[in-house]
Amino acid sequence: MMDLTWVSRGLTVLALLGALWVWIVPAEAQLTDTTQTPNAENAGIRKSLQQQIGAGRGNDTTPDSSLFIIARDPFRSIRRGRQLFQRKFTVAQGFGPRINDGVEGGGLTIENTPALGHGLMDSCAGCHANPRGSAGSGGAIIFTRPDHRKSPHLFGAGLKEMLADEITADLRGIQAMAISRAQQRGRAVTLALQSKGIDYGRITARPNGTVDTTAVDGVNPDLRVRPFFADGRRFSLRELVVFALRDAMGLQAQDPDTTAAKAGGQVITPSGLVLDGSTDTIDGPPEPGNDIPTSLVDHFEFYLLHYFKPGTYEQTPMTRQGRRIFENIGCTQCHIPDLQIDNDRRVADVETVHDPVKGIFNNLFATATTLFNTVDTPGLPPKKLPALKSFMVRNIFTDLKRHDLGPNFHERNFNGSITTQFLTAPLWGVGTTPPYGHDGRSINLQEVILRHGGEAQAQRDAFAGLSEPNQDRVIKFLNSLVLFPPDDTASNLDPGNGDTADFPQRGHGSIRLGALFNNPTDVE
Repeated sequence: MMDLTWVSRGLTVLALLGALWVWIVPAEAQLTDTTQTPNAENAGIRKSLQQQIGAGRGNDTTPDSSLFIIARDPFRSIRRGRQLFQRKFTVAQGFGPRINDGVEGGGLTIENTPALGHGLMDSCAGCHANPRGSAGSGGAIIFTRPDHRKSPHLFGAGLKEMLADEITADLRGIQAMAISRAQQRGRAVTLALQSKGIDYGRITARPNGTVDTTAVDGVNPDLRVRPFFADGRRFSLRELVVFALRDAMGLQAQDPDTTAAKAGGQVITPSGLVLDGSTDTIDGPPEPGNDIPTSLVDHFEFYLLHYFKPGTYEQTPMTRQGRRIFENIGCTQCHIPDLQIDNDRRVADVETVHDPVKGIFNNLFATATTLFNTVDTPGLPPKKLPALKSFMVRNIFTDLKRHDLGPNFHERNFNGSITTQFLTAPLWGVGTTPPYGHDGRSINLQEVILRHGGEAQAQRDAFAGLSEPNQDRVIKFLNSLVLFPPDDTASNLDPGNGDTADFPQRGHGSIRLGALFNNPTDVE
């Protein structure tokens, strides 16, 4: 049984503070901070950038440092990461310019550095914006390929990182077993590469310790599953943060973790991911700089590790029938509904579902539950450390493999080559993320389904052969997989009150992590 005392404490705090929370912490999207742009509504980030930097990285006994906050006040770190994600950085804070100001030179061409075609945003939410105030999708269709790339949503990003990392460990463990058996038996040994019910082909090991990876399927020969970017290019949230800050915002980050791993070392990030440069190719900060200190990279990473998974809207007989049809025509061979994490590195989970009674805005209600253990430390706040238990990730609908879906999904690169394989897109949130496809070229769900071919030709044809009512049932089911605005979604941390004056501008409820801070009155 999960310990829910932190939820009840949070609700008690909210009851004591009453309507004060409604007035001083409005829901927001791209943000300035109130030290830069004070206003009567107190709308914006409540801390300056220097206050967010705090005492630097420090350690878990250095008050106000990132490692201290992550270990002892983790919900503050998550919220601080969110505020950094929404922050509109200024030129004085390091914003801009674009890489090489967006032109070729110094050995950089758009063929070897597609980020030259990336636009310049002053906020992460400039590309990941919808729904309001979330790390969502639809903010930009960017010119990093001739046919462009769509900015994806980041809901559930931490769950994807953990699943991919565990699958990688399984596949590499199978490879090590094959090598060991081949050396013992003095002949080649072939083993199936399977993890979490997903088939990644076969690997053959020889007695001399070399391996044949020609039968490996859907993953690179190094067996590293990379769940980020449509073509499966990165595996760590930390690298994602460092390069997104540079490519999209012109901000240079300090990061000793990726720097050490790039040089061949092994580090464990504050979010618990092992980066090992001896087994993986790690990209460190592209250029030296100090626009973004390490403490902020820590908060960014911890925030994305915990970012809410998508929600589920109203389930009706029609959506349930649609799901069964979706399964029956073979779509779940690649869009696998549920995958289990063995060691969850998060400290909390949030489940968001349709609830017409408690969901006073959008008919959605979120329930937060604990995933941490408390460790007392004399003279300091207790540590709140991840319990590292198993967790079933439901309704993700992916196999984290690359597939060739035929010419309709192929992608031109600036150097004239063609990318033919792409990751199976997780379908959670698909009901609220048009347009569709990695390039944003498909206008609705029916069109993107009919765009499938190649390895999914049979499933595409099966959908096309359905009666119109049954196609509608499948689409209705997919439309029930939704993203949501966390600061506008009522929860057990802030249920809201529909009778509040000026509802829904006030009183709409929220997933208010501030209720779980060690000091809830110290607003982020």
